[in-house]
Amino acid sequence: MRMDNVIGRIHSVESFGTLDGPGIRYVLFLQGCPMRCLYCHNPDSWNREGGQEIGSADVVNDILRYRHFIRNGGVTLSGGEPLMQPEFVASIIEGCHEHGLHVAVDTSGAVHLLACQKAVEEADLLLLDIKAAEDGLFRKLTGRGMDNTLEILAERERLGKPVWIRHVLVPGLTLDDVQLHRLGRLLRDYRCIEKVELLPFHKMGEYKWKALGEPYTLGDVEPPEPRQVEHARALLRGFGLNVS
Repeated sequence: MRMDNVIGRIHSVESFGTLDGPGIRYVLFLQGCPMRCLYCHNPDSWNREGGQEIGSADVVNDILRYRHFIRNGGVTLSGGEPLMQPEFVASIIEGCHEHGLHVAVDTSGAVHLLACQKAVEEADLLLLDIKAAEDGLFRKLTGRGMDNTLEILAERERLGKPVWIRHVLVPGLTLDDVQLHRLGRLLRDYRCIEKVELLPFHKMGEYKWKALGEPYTLGDVEPPEPRQVEHARALLRGFGLNVS
């Protein structure tokens, strides 16, 4: 069956990624994001009209050039927020599946489920970035609420399809015992969650904010120390979660 060639916009490509899903992966960063996360390291991906226009068939053809390197890993569609381009994402997933490739979607769940249902259903793995465990802090960090994120997590639970949770540890915000307990209570009963990845805050994207003329409000925040990260991992393991 010949896949439809859906036009989308991409930010960049990493052809040998090892941090965004299992194994060696072709990582495609899509353009556009409705969130404004305070620690975003790709603010140049926010603009929906930026990046490069390309067809999904051309994306899959490029992926196939690397199939021997990624055969035990796969493809990860990241961003930006990939679910802002749901038809484009679903078409790429379909094309990859025709060639037996595993596809993960790395998302913050910022898009209403009804707008991205097929992509959420068809992804082999969802890497779901939960910014915070309560709506007030979630809004402070992103400028948006968390209802869409939780709706997408609930849909993956209903489908019985795997999810890896990603959570950035920001000192003074999410790296806090009260917030981590809230996160543990939120996640502990989901059977679809295979793993929780705790990602230490960093400032590697600060220069991009300055180049775009955007105020970077976390300039005085230092990355967490290893002992703080280990403490957070131990705390969440206490809720029966597989934490890395």
